[in-house]
Amino acid sequence: MPKNKGKGGKNRKRGKNENEEEKRELVYKEDGQEYGQVLRMLGNGRLEAQCIDGKKRLCHIRGKMRKKVWVAQGDIVLVGLRDYQDEKADVIMKYTADEARVLKQYGELPEHIRINDTDVVLEGEDNENAEFFDFDDIAEI
Repeated sequence: MPKNKGKGGKNRKRGKNENEEEKRELVYKEDGQEYGQVLRMLGNGRLEAQCIDGKKRLCHIRGKMRKKVWVAQGDIVLVGLRDYQDEKADVIMKYTADEARVLKQYGELPEHIRINDTDVVLEGEDNENAEFFDFDDIAEI
């Protein structure tokens, strides 16, 4: 049986959160990039995002972010647009809620975007839970 020469397996990395209290420089979009809000997670490192330019795009989470940065529904992300496919993009980075608020203050993000909401309403999609009732109404029946 071979001797262990390393410092442990993959479970050693689980408890560490290296970038917890670290302030990072705010990254603005450049040519070929766009801001977007995650509409839904599709699995397999893919998601659907509503970009600021008004288009819904199928986005792929880059490998460097894949198991280190967790992207959830409603998050603000920076996506890199593809020259050859307009309906697809690549997630370059995820903004924290504080960074997204700063982007909104600077006018980079439009005012109608909700930053801390996980309930992103898709346009044209019916919400089954939209109708509410009171239990007192049922008692009358």
